[in-house]
Amino acid sequence: MDAAIVRWLNGGVGAVPPFDDVIRIVVGDYFCPVVISLLLFGAWFGSRTAESRMVHQKACLAALIAMAFGNWAVEILDELVARPRPFVEENLQLLFYTPSDPSFPSNPAVVGAALAAGLWTGNHRLGYAAFSVATAWSLARVYAGVAYPSDVLAGVAIALAITATVVCVVRRIEPAPTLLLRVAQRFHLA
Repeated sequence: MDAAIVRWLNGGVGAVPPFDDVIRIVVGDYFCPVVISLLLFGAWFGSRTAESRMVHQKACLAALIAMAFGNWAVEILDELVARPRPFVEENLQLLFYTPSDPSFPSNPAVVGAALAAGLWTGNHRLGYAAFSVATAWSLARVYAGVAYPSDVLAGVAIALAITATVVCVVRRIEPAPTLLLRVAQRFHLA
């Protein structure tokens, strides 16, 4: 079923060239990560009160820690599973360069979902915006033929599980995160 979905979606490549141009931008390594980073930056520095700034900064901290652990989980699973990418097994039209790492789980899905979920814990509005960007990034990768839908779903599941764990740990080790952020504030980093 995974391959059928990728073939069906990828079958639309070339039908509407302006859409393909947009997908090339979205699927890349820069656009979506930069947009999500700007959302994190806005949450980190954009609060109106000291209390909301602390909440947002703890959420950003959790998001970044979750992303780091998510990347580590992807590296481990890449070694264990080593699933070939769809363009290797199927006759697809690529809209993206040919990644050399395994397909499962989708690292962009892990990164996007971890950052969005972490951000959501502190600011739902920015979290929803980040989830929208992460979803577009993941779907574009399936359309472009570099990831299977199950790779994306597994990546999101991994990211959500790790983010939930990180958020719980950050809350349990309080006041350490608050003290860390207060030190960062003294150096005008927060």
